[in-house]
Amino acid sequence: MAPVAGPALGVAPAAVGYFIAIAYAGSMLGSAAAGGWVARFGPIRVSQAGLCLCLCGLALAASAWPPLVLLGAFVIGVGYGPTPSMFSLVFSVKQTGVPAGGVLAGALVPALVLAAGWEWTALLIGICCFALALAIAPVRARYDIGLNPAAPISLRAAFQPVGLVARSPRLREMAVTSFVYGGVQITLVTYLVTFLIDSFALTLVLAGIVMAVSQVASVVGRLVWGALADRALARRTMLGLLGLGMGISALATLAARPDWPGWLLFTFASLFGATAVGWNGVFLAEVARIAPQGMVSQATGGCLFFTFLGVVVTPLIFNLVLALGGSYGLAYALLGLPGLMVGARLLLRREG
Repeated sequence: MAPVAGPALGVAPAAVGYFIAIAYAGSMLGSAAAGGWVARFGPIRVSQAGLCLCLCGLALAASAWPPLVLLGAFVIGVGYGPTPSMFSLVFSVKQTGVPAGGVLAGALVPALVLAAGWEWTALLIGICCFALALAIAPVRARYDIGLNPAAPISLRAAFQPVGLVARSPRLREMAVTSFVYGGVQITLVTYLVTFLIDSFALTLVLAGIVMAVSQVASVVGRLVWGALADRALARRTMLGLLGLGMGISALATLAARPDWPGWLLFTFASLFGATAVGWNGVFLAEVARIAPQGMVSQATGGCLFFTFLGVVVTPLIFNLVLALGGSYGLAYALLGLPGLMVGARLLLRREG
């Protein structure tokens, strides 16, 4: 929506980065608090609450009044943050929902924006979230069991998983990896459509199709990388290779030109999507492997906190590069370098 919503709000399309940063600040809070809420109320009830918060946030954003748009971003983030967790391939299958949603967004949202305006499109997406909250109600009896009414839901208790990660060198390494990789992922997803319009002079609809193709590639990538990590390569090695892939893809944006043939553009988007958005399943499986016995959920939640932190910080840096006169290609390349460096470290350094 950014190429249309930005000018309508009186800001550049790249300002979507601030919206994303605020949203994921909310996600950090929602993710950290999820464990206690799930233990007390159950994963389905918490998921329903998250979906309803997404509706509320999108409704606020649809007001087209900048202060409410930013508040809406935070509310959406709080709703998006709780991700009740359930090996490499299994996690990868579970995680395909994220890019699959990106496929739908890339394929449908541009057409909806042109047909109904970005405000009504945002509201429609929120209504879909609410409909899903109603649709999953019947499965509560199966999954919302063994609840603990006394489970702690304070912020102090919520951030205990972060302390667990900070005390473990192996988990700290994974947290840094997810901080960097999450940042590269969010720059791809957040700015790709605007980058395509700016650098390749594509229409909004065609840019959305390229975005959808990149997300299809990420769905396939998550499954393939997960299977390879289980059968052929160590998960650490797979994560290292994915870091190299996303870093090289980000550097390739420096060569972006409007005269790129269509096959090259779609190949670039597919490779970037498969690596920058395809790492999550292998990462979560590796965190589960190295977590202290009986503390997989806490270790996963603590590492995801740092993933969201990277997602908050990186769009702000991306926007700073643009504000200083840099291009989208330069911003992508600069923020892809840490991914390249982390990938090389994972490949070259033995596990501590």
